[in-house]
Amino acid sequence: MKPRGIIFDFDGVLVDTEWAIYRSWVKLFEREGQEISIETYSPCLGAGYSHWNPADYLETLTGKKYDWEIETPARQAVLEAELEHMGLMPGALDLINWCEAHRIPMAVASSSSRRWVAGWLLKLHIFDKFAGVFTRTDGYPVKPDPALFLAAQKCIAVQPEHCIIIEDSENGTISAQRAKIPCVAVPNRMTQFSDFSRATQVLSSLHDVLHILEA
Repeated sequence: MKPRGIIFDFDGVLVDTEWAIYRSWVKLFEREGQEISIETYSPCLGAGYSHWNPADYLETLTGKKYDWEIETPARQAVLEAELEHMGLMPGALDLINWCEAHRIPMAVASSSSRRWVAGWLLKLHIFDKFAGVFTRTDGYPVKPDPALFLAAQKCIAVQPEHCIIIEDSENGTISAQRAKIPCVAVPNRMTQFSDFSRATQVLSSLHDVLHILEA
């Protein structure tokens, strides 16, 4: 594996946000006397709520209509408070610094919003290390559509076969396959039981990615 460019997913790859996002929904469902399992929630991983929305599912379960203009900001506030002191995933900064030192261009491609992704990258002082950041609110369809990855690949100006994508979700690996870009899957506690058969390689951590690059 000798890439000339790397494209990172964000949630679950650079920062462990997915567990807290899922738990924020669990708490809301529990308040309403309902349950939502990781398996049920999994269509959201890597894709956001465009294909399947927990809010709609809760309304179906309860038969109630909720004021999401109140519920969503309240849930988001609790979520952001929980993540306030969250840092980068283990090995992320070492990998980013290694790529920067070896002049390997990097980009971020995420189905989340620009406010969310760029806000985190700025907070963690790594925004300027990426050639570009591409999100759904920049006008791109979410994964598993390949558009986000294709935009990132064009930005770093490296041919698809010479890039790698680092993903943690099944939707992300499908998107990478459709973009015809090799994909390294690094599962986390939310995605550890997902189908990664479309990934070029499955590794246990970003430390492992760096070790292979160094070798």
